[in-house]
Amino acid sequence: MSDTPLLDNVISPADLKQMSMEELQQLNEELRSDVVRTVSRTGGHLGASLGVNELTVALHYVFNSPDDKIIWDVGHQCYPHKILTGRREKMGTLRQGGGLSGFTKRTESEHDAFGAGHSSTSISAGLGMAVARDLKGADNHVIAVIGDGSITAGMAYEAMNNAGALDSRLIVILNDNDMSIAPPVGAMSYYLSELLTSTTLKSFRHSAKDIVNKLPSSIAQTVKGAESAARKMVTGGSNIFSDLGFYYVGPIDGHHLEHVVSVLENIRDDKDPGPVLLHIKTQKGHGYEPAEKSADKYHGVSKFDVVTGKQEKAKSNAPSYTGVFAKALIKEAEVDDKIVGITAAMPSGTGLDKFGERFPDRTFDVGIAEQHAVTFASGMASEGYKPFCAIYSTFLQRGYDQLVHDAVLQHLPVRFAIDRAGLVGADGPTHAGTFDISFLTALPDIVVMAPSDEAELMHMVATSAAIEDRASAFRYPRGEGNGVELPEKGEILEIGKGRVVKEGGKVALLSYGTRLNEALLAAEKLEALGLPTTVADARFAKPIDTELTKQLAQNHEVLITVEEGCVGGFGSHVMQYLMNEGLLDGTLKVRCLTMQDAFIDHGNVYEQYEAAGINASGMVNAVLKALGRSVKDAQHA
Repeated sequence: MSDTPLLDNVISPADLKQMSMEELQQLNEELRSDVVRTVSRTGGHLGASLGVNELTVALHYVFNSPDDKIIWDVGHQCYPHKILTGRREKMGTLRQGGGLSGFTKRTESEHDAFGAGHSSTSISAGLGMAVARDLKGADNHVIAVIGDGSITAGMAYEAMNNAGALDSRLIVILNDNDMSIAPPVGAMSYYLSELLTSTTLKSFRHSAKDIVNKLPSSIAQTVKGAESAARKMVTGGSNIFSDLGFYYVGPIDGHHLEHVVSVLENIRDDKDPGPVLLHIKTQKGHGYEPAEKSADKYHGVSKFDVVTGKQEKAKSNAPSYTGVFAKALIKEAEVDDKIVGITAAMPSGTGLDKFGERFPDRTFDVGIAEQHAVTFASGMASEGYKPFCAIYSTFLQRGYDQLVHDAVLQHLPVRFAIDRAGLVGADGPTHAGTFDISFLTALPDIVVMAPSDEAELMHMVATSAAIEDRASAFRYPRGEGNGVELPEKGEILEIGKGRVVKEGGKVALLSYGTRLNEALLAAEKLEALGLPTTVADARFAKPIDTELTKQLAQNHEVLITVEEGCVGGFGSHVMQYLMNEGLLDGTLKVRCLTMQDAFIDHGNVYEQYEAAGINASGMVNAVLKALGRSVKDAQHA
């Protein structure tokens, strides 16, 4: 007999409509068990999904998706939503190639109203949908769910400020599992929330507005305070949300399903225009003890044992690039008290948690605010400090204007440590670091580096620390390094100088970043085919090593550039140099290997690089194609 009898019969959210509260409670527990069981097999974002289990059930019971639009900010918490919207049988493919995305995705289901991956977008998107609905004369609901971390970002406040100035009907649900911006949750809080969404108070609000419209302006100004006065009598005051123009409700216990359903029904049935914010208090990992006890470790998990909660971790003798960056930065900071670390709500993800343990007064987590992080770092740099701004490649995109205008344009020596550069496997296109080489090297007077291994990363941290007249950046991938021997402290590299790591003759492979090992493997295969190959490590994408590039061009028949980025990056700069110097004389065959001109779906990272053609076999194929030869022909040469 199935242990999920109710969930087994849920094909779409419509199947929840006829359930009693007792059945909804049972469905909620079955759904929670199903999420834990699924993620234990696939890995993924567990804690956030368990935290909104009750909210998800309530939303799909009260509202009518897909006509009513439910927007999940970031998307970390969308697994219960996916299960209830017809994707349960595919949950075993979560985050795998050809399977379900780990985030909401418009092309995956009509119930995914808006794609997610980056934070703080749901209110803006929801407001856009609400205004579009009004223009069409429709009457569906729009619900934007946003977390306490995401709502700290400037974009969320921009959206709320705009929403407060409009009359469009928008429901925002603040999922608060961490911050203390409200009184304790309890029976009284629920009672007040019921009252604030009740017919009595709403009728009073409607009547007050009707009266105001008919009164002289001198009297109307006084009456306009009626609703505010009524709310203060009930709640004892106001908050930032009501000050922004939202009708604030809460906080309520987000794990008390009956209360959540009741308040949502009241909000749904209120026909008054204008935005409403429901504040719910939840717990990450709720209902699964290992996740409750260690919410940070169960935010994103690998496969794990359901009974013990122990996660399966692949063993590796090599340190992670993130860990090596932290080690290198600590070494530099030990001898230079001007070095500071800055992160945008990703201390452990960027390694700055380790730096913070060693230098707590020199570590700054600015929250989900990449724009602010960059300009904050620029301000520190202008006062003689040496900020290392550690941000994932995909999130640095959010602070690009500040990078251009506040750091690079002003020649301020902000150091950008760009983690998760290149492809990232299961997290897919929303988190892939594909574009930073192109958007960084497009800027004048910036130093852009990429290490080929973890020892090189230590050298680049030291080099960046020594650059005091302009901005600099170095990028490195997610995951483990190559296991090379690490120096005690990094050495300062000569700016714009690469290195030859293997001498050959006919073919040259010029690698930028951690594709160097693949280039060495490709060289072995090419030499077995009778094609002696030089392998060089570019180190710098800006400025490029023109002397090395010229040497490779003049002494080889084929030159292949390789990078873990999109078109318009390192290879494009090499090509422009060769063209401007007249080195493309018809005898040299140049090919640039980059990411595909497409967003690459989630899956195994090795398969992603193979599909992109920037692994060893891709390099070999590019060389043979440039020479007009096939592998079969080369073997008989």
